[in-house]
Amino acid sequence: MSQVMFSGAVRRVVLAAAVVGMGSAVVPFAGAPAAYGAHGRGAGDHLTVTVRDAGAEVDGTYEVRCGASYALRASGRHPDPSGACRAVRRNSRAGADAFATVPGGTVCTLQYGGPATAHVTGTWGGRAVDATFDRSNGCEIGRWDRLVPLLPDLGR
Repeated sequence: MSQVMFSGAVRRVVLAAAVVGMGSAVVPFAGAPAAYGAHGRGAGDHLTVTVRDAGAEVDGTYEVRCGASYALRASGRHPDPSGACRAVRRNSRAGADAFATVPGGTVCTLQYGGPATAHVTGTWGGRAVDATFDRSNGCEIGRWDRLVPLLPDLGR
């Protein structure tokens, strides 16, 4: 029996085709860069979130501060500061960058999640944050949804 060997790039494309064929909306292949908290989060975790074109009830600028315990020390002018802190913390585990862009070459589903955009700035885990979000395709929708409730839940 012969085996077919694929390069890393070809393997990712083949895997992407298989996963997309199974209906997945988000297909990240490259590992996220190590950032945001290899040494834990500091007392200075502060994020400003500006949401536009998501609807009058959620458009605006929100601030959230996350303390060491997250659930007990979250504060700010955000509708759910504790939930926002938990969402970022959940997506920062094992050194993952919760604010990373979709890796180049990622296969994304062709779907449109609406005109909403978000801009997140501040500091997380001692590192500067300056990230933009939209809902222009399946990967971007998944990237947005992973940070709900830091970003508004638009999965209507």
